[in-house]
Amino acid sequence: MHEHQSGSGRRSVYVDGLNFKGVPIPFGSKAGRFFVSSGISGTDPATHELVDGDAGQIEQMFENMRLGVETAGGSIQGILKCTFHVRDESVRTHIHAQWLKMFPDPASRPARHTMIYGFPKDVAAMVEFMAVLPAD
Repeated sequence: MHEHQSGSGRRSVYVDGLNFKGVPIPFGSKAGRFFVSSGISGTDPATHELVDGDAGQIEQMFENMRLGVETAGGSIQGILKCTFHVRDESVRTHIHAQWLKMFPDPASRPARHTMIYGFPKDVAAMVEFMAVLPAD
């Protein structure tokens, strides 16, 4: 993990192994106590490749969310909103399963929105999320 800070106080957050195949985009950006991710997929940080199968990709995507928010200095408890972009409706089942696993308490879940996006067949979904980080 490393961060780059601009004069505005905004800091880019990079997560080892999740580098968007060399495109100059950080995992996310933080300013003050706010963290916003880029589009995060089910890429395995160790292999830099998408995990096989929709269920595996979604599980890895949730793990990448956890890794990213923790790298930024927060935790999954600080995630306020998730926007999922899915290839098709069949992916929702896998998202529901991981959602309940990561956020089991119905009184403390982030807001959520899911949209169909025209991904190639090998890409199940991507997520963007916003989180509040703990006070320094």
